[in-house]
Amino acid sequence: MASPRAPRAGLFDNPAQQPLAERMRPRQLDEVVGQAKWLGPDGFLRQALQSDRLPSLILWGPPGVGKTTLARVIAAHSRSRFAALSAVLDGVQQLREVVAAAEHAARNGEHTILFVDEVHRWGKAQQDALLPHVEAGTLILVGATTENPSFSLTSALLSRAVLVTLEALDEATLVGLLERALREPRGLGNSGVTATEAALQRLAQQADGDARRALNLLETSIEVLLGRLADGATLAPVLEVEHLDQLPMAHGPRYDRQGDEHYHVISAFIKSVRGSDPDAALYWLARMLAAGEDPRFICRRLVILAAEDVGNADPQALVLANATAQTHELCGLPESRIAMAQAVTYLACAPKSKAAYLGLAAAMQAVEQKGTLPVPEHLRNPSSAVGRTLGWGSEYRDPHRDGGFNDQGYLPERLAGTVFYEPTHNGVEARIADRLAVWRGLRKPSPAHKDS
Repeated sequence: MASPRAPRAGLFDNPAQQPLAERMRPRQLDEVVGQAKWLGPDGFLRQALQSDRLPSLILWGPPGVGKTTLARVIAAHSRSRFAALSAVLDGVQQLREVVAAAEHAARNGEHTILFVDEVHRWGKAQQDALLPHVEAGTLILVGATTENPSFSLTSALLSRAVLVTLEALDEATLVGLLERALREPRGLGNSGVTATEAALQRLAQQADGDARRALNLLETSIEVLLGRLADGATLAPVLEVEHLDQLPMAHGPRYDRQGDEHYHVISAFIKSVRGSDPDAALYWLARMLAAGEDPRFICRRLVILAAEDVGNADPQALVLANATAQTHELCGLPESRIAMAQAVTYLACAPKSKAAYLGLAAAMQAVEQKGTLPVPEHLRNPSSAVGRTLGWGSEYRDPHRDGGFNDQGYLPERLAGTVFYEPTHNGVEARIADRLAVWRGLRKPSPAHKDS
């Protein structure tokens, strides 16, 4: 019988010469920070670990929030066997080895927990190979993923696990973690270096919710500071904001152009414009630009916003949005950001109406429900000899001859009087609403259709 595969070096070992983030990795449940929803006194994971009745889990969250750490804590607390695989490096063959050992252990009444790091990297074939063993209870799966499980995992596998959503760590939590790293001997407690509160807050801000990044930035900053001291500098061993300003610490905000963060940010952007908040709209625009979002994507969204959410309340909005897209094609970044900012603030401050959008949706529904109703004969094209013989278009009256409006109907007889477009009383559309109210009051239905 195949023996359980040992974890790779670096995944669950702790040699002396490891990065600070690895040395400071929590070893006990009470050391894990930032996930009180799951690990608080009444948290689901704490209770499951304390009772040693752990179900299969999918740990989902951004980098550096504790997914691998939780797996290690589970390994330390559980009385079950523990095996670890990496979906980047391991496949079905390695999974078979783990399953064989788990089946042998099960015959002796022992459970096996399998940790699969980056489980979203396994395709459908590997996930399907895992599924029956999770379903049968041979394996208790603990999968870690940064990708939305709804898209990256099969529904069958996801339905057999508890989804644990881990949040990015807030600045206060990260500052506390950095303070602990400076204090504890396994961290930097023996370095003799301290840090100001302002420096720690700057590091926490730069880390953007990622504990690993925060600790790595702290370690790098202190190494540079100690290097200067070794070179005879007169600096005191205190890390200050001024020292951080001299380091290349800047990074793009947490953002994935194909993942959840992309959709969250663009959703916030659209809703801020729709909600007439130019300040919020500019912030989300800046987030996208700083993260390297495709500016053509942003411009397309502006065009759609102008048509869908501003509409006839301010017809100039669509003109400006299209001009913004053209400006980007002509000038490119960074200059086109100025035009984007103009369009974003204009659209956010413009009166809003989605009446045209809703009107089309209602008309599409009528087409679906009523089918292909015949075109009224007075509206038909009389260009052919047969059409003229049948009288197509003969009763049509040109509105221009009547001063721009007459009372003839234009809808099929069965839809006479149906209203699809209901203009608001916002901006320019208020004048449209007034005109339309008069016209609709005068309009007559189309003549009854003649069987030909």
